[in-house]
Amino acid sequence: MRRIFFDGPLSETMTASGELARHIGLSLRMAVGDRLGVAGAGGQCGQAEIVSISTEAVRLKLTELTASPEPPVAVWLAQALPKGDKMDLIVQKAVELGVQGILPLQTTHCIVRYEPAKQAEKLRRWQKISLEAAGQSGRGIVPVVGPFLTWQQLFERITPQTQLLILYEGEGTQGLRRILTQQPGKDWIVVVGPEGGLSEDEVRRAEERGALLAGLGPRVLRAETAGFAALSAIMYQCGDLGGT
Repeated sequence: MRRIFFDGPLSETMTASGELARHIGLSLRMAVGDRLGVAGAGGQCGQAEIVSISTEAVRLKLTELTASPEPPVAVWLAQALPKGDKMDLIVQKAVELGVQGILPLQTTHCIVRYEPAKQAEKLRRWQKISLEAAGQSGRGIVPVVGPFLTWQQLFERITPQTQLLILYEGEGTQGLRRILTQQPGKDWIVVVGPEGGLSEDEVRRAEERGALLAGLGPRVLRAETAGFAALSAIMYQCGDLGGT
Protein backbone atom coordinates (compact mmCIF):
# COMPACT_ATOMS: atom_id res chain seq x y z
CA MET A 1 0.00 0.00 0.00
CA ARG A 2 1.34 3.42 -0.95
CA ARG A 3 2.24 5.57 2.04
CA ILE A 4 2.35 9.30 2.76
CA PHE A 5 4.43 10.94 5.46
CA PHE A 6 3.66 13.51 8.16
CA ASP A 7 6.29 15.42 10.13
CA GLY A 8 4.49 15.03 13.46
CA PRO A 9 2.94 12.02 15.23
CA LEU A 10 -0.12 10.32 13.75
CA SER A 11 -3.44 11.49 15.17
CA GLU A 12 -7.12 10.54 14.89
CA THR A 13 -7.63 13.08 12.10
CA MET A 14 -4.94 14.51 9.81
CA THR A 15 -4.79 16.95 6.93
CA ALA A 16 -2.49 16.78 3.94
CA SER A 17 -2.18 20.12 2.17
CA GLY A 18 -0.46 21.81 -0.73
CA GLU A 19 1.70 19.66 -3.00
CA LEU A 20 0.93 16.50 -1.03
CA ALA A 21 -2.82 17.05 -1.40
CA ARG A 22 -2.47 17.57 -5.13
CA HIS A 23 -0.35 14.43 -5.36
CA ILE A 24 -3.04 12.37 -3.63
CA GLY A 25 -5.88 13.72 -5.73
CA LEU A 26 -4.31 14.29 -9.14
CA SER A 27 -1.36 11.87 -9.40
CA LEU A 28 -2.75 8.98 -7.35
CA ARG A 29 -6.36 9.72 -8.43
CA MET A 30 -7.70 8.87 -4.99
CA ALA A 31 -11.21 9.75 -3.82
CA VAL A 32 -13.31 9.91 -0.66
CA GLY A 33 -13.45 6.50 0.98
CA ASP A 34 -10.11 5.34 -0.42
CA ARG A 35 -7.49 4.14 2.06
CA LEU A 36 -3.75 4.68 2.08
CA GLY A 37 -0.82 4.12 4.38
CA VAL A 38 0.41 6.90 6.64
CA ALA A 39 3.58 7.34 8.67
CA GLY A 40 4.46 9.89 11.31
CA ALA A 41 7.40 10.93 13.44
CA GLY A 42 9.57 8.11 14.70
CA GLY A 43 8.39 5.66 12.05
CA GLN A 44 4.88 5.28 13.51
CA CYS A 45 2.72 3.65 10.83
CA GLY A 46 -0.96 3.16 10.15
CA GLN A 47 -3.76 3.21 7.63
CA ALA A 48 -6.14 6.09 7.03
CA GLU A 49 -9.32 6.74 5.06
CA ILE A 50 -9.95 9.87 3.00
CA VAL A 51 -12.98 11.76 4.33
CA SER A 52 -12.74 14.84 2.10
CA ILE A 53 -10.53 15.86 -0.78
CA SER A 54 -9.72 18.92 -2.86
CA THR A 55 -6.71 20.19 -4.74
CA GLU A 56 -5.62 22.14 -1.65
CA ALA A 57 -6.39 19.79 1.27
CA VAL A 58 -7.10 16.15 1.95
CA ARG A 59 -8.62 15.22 5.31
CA LEU A 60 -7.90 11.73 6.61
CA LYS A 61 -9.25 9.60 9.44
CA LEU A 62 -6.84 7.16 11.07
CA THR A 63 -8.42 3.69 10.93
CA GLU A 64 -5.66 1.57 12.47
CA LEU A 65 -2.06 1.53 13.58
CA THR A 66 0.15 -1.05 11.89
CA ALA A 67 3.52 -2.65 12.56
CA SER A 68 6.57 -0.85 11.28
CA PRO A 69 7.89 -2.24 7.98
CA GLU A 70 11.44 -1.15 8.84
CA PRO A 71 14.24 -3.76 8.94
CA PRO A 72 15.68 -4.91 12.30
CA VAL A 73 19.14 -3.55 11.42
CA ALA A 74 20.12 -0.10 10.20
CA VAL A 75 22.17 0.06 7.01
CA TRP A 76 23.67 3.20 5.51
CA LEU A 77 24.93 3.16 1.95
CA ALA A 78 28.06 5.25 1.46
CA GLN A 79 28.17 5.53 -2.31
CA ALA A 80 31.14 7.08 -4.10
CA LEU A 81 29.81 9.48 -6.69
CA PRO A 82 29.19 7.70 -10.00
CA LYS A 83 29.16 9.26 -13.45
CA GLY A 84 26.02 10.60 -15.13
CA ASP A 85 22.65 10.24 -13.45
CA LYS A 86 23.32 6.79 -11.95
CA MET A 87 22.89 8.15 -8.43
CA ASP A 88 19.19 8.72 -9.11
CA LEU A 89 18.67 4.99 -9.63
CA ILE A 90 20.93 4.12 -6.69
CA VAL A 91 18.89 6.28 -4.31
CA GLN A 92 15.57 4.94 -5.55
CA LYS A 93 16.46 1.26 -5.32
CA ALA A 94 18.40 1.54 -2.06
CA VAL A 95 15.34 3.12 -0.43
CA GLU A 96 13.12 0.34 -1.74
CA LEU A 97 15.52 -2.23 -0.28
CA GLY A 98 15.32 -0.71 3.20
CA VAL A 99 18.39 1.49 3.59
CA GLN A 100 18.45 3.83 6.60
CA GLY A 101 20.25 6.60 4.78
CA ILE A 102 22.51 7.33 1.83
CA LEU A 103 25.85 9.13 2.11
CA PRO A 104 27.31 10.55 -1.14
CA LEU A 105 31.03 9.95 -0.91
CA GLN A 106 33.89 11.82 -2.56
CA THR A 107 36.88 9.51 -3.08
CA THR A 108 40.25 9.79 -4.82
CA HIS A 109 39.18 8.14 -8.07
CA CYS A 110 35.78 9.84 -8.38
CA ILE A 111 35.49 11.52 -11.75
CA VAL A 112 32.49 13.57 -10.64
CA ARG A 113 33.19 16.67 -8.52
CA TYR A 114 30.46 19.05 -7.35
CA GLU A 115 30.83 22.61 -6.10
CA PRO A 116 28.84 23.44 -2.90
CA ALA A 117 25.91 24.98 -4.81
CA LYS A 118 25.67 21.94 -7.07
CA GLN A 119 25.90 19.64 -4.05
CA ALA A 120 22.89 21.35 -2.48
CA GLU A 121 20.95 21.05 -5.74
CA LYS A 122 21.78 17.35 -6.03
CA LEU A 123 20.79 16.65 -2.42
CA ARG A 124 17.39 18.27 -2.98
CA ARG A 125 16.83 16.12 -6.06
CA TRP A 126 17.95 12.90 -4.37
CA GLN A 127 15.88 13.62 -1.27
CA LYS A 128 12.79 14.02 -3.46
CA ILE A 129 13.58 10.68 -5.10
CA SER A 130 13.94 9.14 -1.63
CA LEU A 131 10.53 10.48 -0.59
CA GLU A 132 8.85 9.13 -3.73
CA ALA A 133 10.50 5.72 -3.37
CA ALA A 134 9.63 5.52 0.33
CA GLY A 135 5.98 6.25 -0.41
CA GLN A 136 5.78 3.80 -3.31
CA SER A 137 7.44 0.97 -1.36
CA GLY A 138 5.53 1.52 1.89
CA ARG A 139 8.49 2.49 4.07
CA GLY A 140 7.97 3.70 7.63
CA ILE A 141 10.55 6.48 7.25
CA VAL A 142 11.97 8.62 4.50
CA PRO A 143 15.71 7.85 4.37
CA VAL A 144 17.89 10.94 4.45
CA VAL A 145 20.31 11.50 1.57
CA GLY A 146 23.43 13.36 2.62
CA PRO A 147 25.54 15.07 3.58
CA PHE A 148 28.38 14.79 1.10
CA LEU A 149 31.35 13.20 2.87
CA THR A 150 35.08 13.00 2.33
CA TRP A 151 36.89 9.75 3.13
CA GLN A 152 38.03 11.15 6.49
CA GLN A 153 34.53 12.37 7.38
CA LEU A 154 33.19 8.88 6.72
CA PHE A 155 35.16 7.55 9.68
CA GLU A 156 33.34 9.98 11.99
CA ARG A 157 30.11 8.07 11.27
CA ILE A 158 31.41 4.87 12.90
CA THR A 159 29.91 4.02 16.31
CA PRO A 160 30.40 0.98 18.60
CA GLN A 161 27.22 -0.52 17.09
CA THR A 162 28.12 0.30 13.49
CA GLN A 163 30.48 -1.76 11.35
CA LEU A 164 32.16 -0.22 8.32
CA LEU A 165 31.96 -2.68 5.42
CA ILE A 166 33.85 -1.99 2.20
CA LEU A 167 32.93 -3.82 -0.99
CA TYR A 168 36.31 -4.55 -2.50
CA GLU A 169 37.81 -6.68 -5.26
CA GLY A 170 41.44 -6.70 -4.06
CA GLU A 171 43.35 -8.89 -1.64
CA GLY A 172 42.30 -9.42 1.96
CA THR A 173 38.58 -9.77 1.38
CA GLN A 174 36.18 -12.17 3.04
CA GLY A 175 32.96 -13.39 1.52
CA LEU A 176 30.02 -11.17 2.49
CA ARG A 177 28.01 -14.19 3.57
CA ARG A 178 30.71 -15.20 6.06
CA ILE A 179 30.94 -11.68 7.49
CA LEU A 180 27.20 -11.40 8.00
CA THR A 181 27.04 -14.80 9.69
CA GLN A 182 29.81 -13.87 12.11
CA GLN A 183 28.31 -10.49 13.07
CA PRO A 184 24.54 -10.85 13.45
CA GLY A 185 22.61 -7.85 14.69
CA LYS A 186 25.21 -5.27 13.69
CA ASP A 187 24.31 -2.01 12.00
CA TRP A 188 26.29 -1.39 8.83
CA ILE A 189 27.82 1.35 6.74
CA VAL A 190 28.27 -0.24 3.33
CA VAL A 191 30.89 1.51 1.19
CA VAL A 192 30.79 1.28 -2.59
CA GLY A 193 33.68 2.77 -4.55
CA PRO A 194 33.51 4.66 -7.86
CA GLU A 195 33.99 3.23 -11.34
CA GLY A 196 37.76 3.46 -10.90
CA GLY A 197 37.71 1.71 -7.54
CA LEU A 198 39.10 2.79 -4.18
CA SER A 199 42.77 3.66 -3.79
CA GLU A 200 45.10 1.43 -1.80
CA ASP A 201 45.64 4.27 0.66
CA GLU A 202 41.89 4.66 1.23
CA VAL A 203 41.52 0.94 1.88
CA ARG A 204 44.51 0.90 4.23
CA ARG A 205 43.18 3.84 6.26
CA ALA A 206 39.75 2.22 6.50
CA GLU A 207 41.22 -1.06 7.72
CA GLU A 208 43.09 0.86 10.41
CA ARG A 209 39.67 2.08 11.59
CA GLY A 210 38.35 -1.47 11.79
CA ALA A 211 36.69 -1.74 8.38
CA LEU A 212 36.01 -5.17 6.94
CA LEU A 213 36.66 -5.89 3.27
CA ALA A 214 33.89 -7.90 1.64
CA GLY A 215 33.80 -9.69 -1.69
CA LEU A 216 30.52 -10.28 -3.49
CA GLY A 217 31.43 -13.33 -5.56
CA PRO A 218 33.18 -14.36 -8.76
CA ARG A 219 31.71 -11.68 -11.02
CA VAL A 220 32.66 -8.01 -11.18
CA LEU A 221 29.66 -5.78 -10.46
CA ARG A 222 29.27 -2.21 -11.61
CA ALA A 223 29.40 0.60 -9.07
CA GLU A 224 25.63 1.07 -9.35
CA THR A 225 24.95 -2.67 -8.87
CA ALA A 226 27.27 -3.63 -6.01
CA GLY A 227 25.35 -1.72 -3.35
CA PHE A 228 22.05 -3.35 -4.32
CA ALA A 229 23.63 -6.80 -4.09
CA ALA A 230 25.07 -6.09 -0.63
CA LEU A 231 21.87 -4.51 0.67
CA SER A 232 19.83 -7.48 -0.55
CA ALA A 233 22.21 -9.93 1.15
CA ILE A 234 22.10 -8.03 4.46
CA MET A 235 18.30 -7.74 4.42
CA TYR A 236 17.96 -11.44 3.61
CA GLN A 237 20.40 -12.41 6.36
CA CYS A 238 18.54 -10.39 9.01
CA GLY A 239 15.17 -11.84 7.98
CA ASP A 240 13.78 -8.68 6.41
CA LEU A 241 13.89 -9.79 2.77
CA GLY A 242 12.60 -13.10 1.45
CA GLY A 243 9.73 -13.72 3.86
CA THR A 244 9.57 -16.01 6.87
